[in-house]
Amino acid sequence: MKTPSHSGGLYALARPGLFALEPERAHELTLAALARLPAVAQRMMFGEPAHAPLEFCGLRLRNRVGLAAGLDKDGVAIAGWMRMGFGFVELGTVTPRPQPGNPPPRLFRLPSRRALINRMGFNNAGVNALAERLRRAPREAAIGVNLGKNADTPLARAIDDYRLGLEAVYSLADYITVNLSSPNTAGLRELQERDRFEPLLRELLQTRDRLADRHGRYRPLLVKLAPDLADAEVDRLADAAATLGVDGLIATNTTVMRPGLEGCAPAAETGGLSGAPLAPLAERVLRRLRLRLGPSYPLVGVGGILSGEDAARRREAGADVLQIYTGLIYRGPTLVREVASVV
Repeated sequence: MKTPSHSGGLYALARPGLFALEPERAHELTLAALARLPAVAQRMMFGEPAHAPLEFCGLRLRNRVGLAAGLDKDGVAIAGWMRMGFGFVELGTVTPRPQPGNPPPRLFRLPSRRALINRMGFNNAGVNALAERLRRAPREAAIGVNLGKNADTPLARAIDDYRLGLEAVYSLADYITVNLSSPNTAGLRELQERDRFEPLLRELLQTRDRLADRHGRYRPLLVKLAPDLADAEVDRLADAAATLGVDGLIATNTTVMRPGLEGCAPAAETGGLSGAPLAPLAERVLRRLRLRLGPSYPLVGVGGILSGEDAARRREAGADVLQIYTGLIYRGPTLVREVASVV
């Protein structure tokens, strides 16, 4: 048998089999394997996790590469992600009550474009199930929790869901992300509008401050934004976040646009597009945020990072730290090491 190269690793041998499966089934099997055999992740790395310690939002990270939310909503494979070498791991999106998400099929590969389209709809086992796993989780890297609202919760009561999520994980997570930008929960992106964004974040930050006093520890609160915002909207959200005291912003979630997908059949599927075609949109928002907020405000770059070169460009655009998801599907665990060695 041919020995796998370090550039492709063991994942290069496994990928054809995984890609022969329906995407969501392959996702489930991968999570199950990482949960049962976390050491496999480190073997796929061909070495130890990259160590380039830094401080971000008051957290000590072992490197700048994070796992983006969405890949492990329920935290079933935390030990595997730790072994894979991430500097931080973001779990979720999780909602107060369990929910099945949107009906399948709801995840689609676009291999010729190195992209995915998903309309999962926050399928998860609920925040209490995740909290129980967090109590037993290894802590080689920082852990964040990405919070959403249940699909049947009216927008007018969205704050109730976010508050419940925050209270459930505050003492267990290292940081918390507020997801207002998924395109797969009806109306969610309306929470980025002026009359909803500031009141919701103001109340949530007040809740965070009360929890900090109660637990005697401060947890950074970040907000994840959409890539489909006009420049004026990016500026407005940046100004509001800085004024309110939001600790950092994540640029960006998936896009409802279909840049460069002409002639690609799955492009007609509804849902959020991630991967290589998202990169220019996510980078535009990131650059705009950095321009508006100055050099010191904490920013996370995510969306279409599939190589060390992509990572270096996103750092140059203004990201302090990076997250990957779709790149991991197409490149495997060696991408973590590659990106960490560049940034």
